[in-house]
Amino acid sequence: MDQTPSADEIVSVYDAHGLPVGTAPRSRVYAEGLWHASAGVLLRSLDGERIYVHRRSPDKAVFAGMHDCLAGGVVDPGESAEQTATRELAEELGVTGVALTPLARIAWDGTWAGKPLRCHLFAFEGRSDGPITHQASEVTDGWWWTDDELCTRLADPSWPFVPDTRALLAHYWS
Repeated sequence: MDQTPSADEIVSVYDAHGLPVGTAPRSRVYAEGLWHASAGVLLRSLDGERIYVHRRSPDKAVFAGMHDCLAGGVVDPGESAEQTATRELAEELGVTGVALTPLARIAWDGTWAGKPLRCHLFAFEGRSDGPITHQASEVTDGWWWTDDELCTRLADPSWPFVPDTRALLAHYWS
């Protein structure tokens, strides 16, 4: 089943401090750079030695075709960040039944396609060895990498990696 969100999907809108203040269509959130929230899961292998890195679909509305290591998405109205993270892990990678541990939270104020993009990113860690089943509309490919392999790639600022996750990892590994 295709779970690609529509531009008119209603999502939660947040203030600059990370508090929910209402809702708006996703298209308006992106067009106007409204603060919103996303939640994602950094999936580690059961032994903790590897991180699952994936490439986003070229059809994604934001950060299309870029690499990421968080399976995640926008927080829907009435959802907690952990509920969103659990839902997105199942949708994007087909992984369910995984306990999530809060990892970090950052406020990211950046740009995408020449427009402001402001997001409170809630990250969790989960552990699983799979199996991994990509949702084709979300993820095109993926690999298990060590922290060192990922850090080596992230050291290249031209490597196409999702910028809010890049900022989160800089905070996480600092």
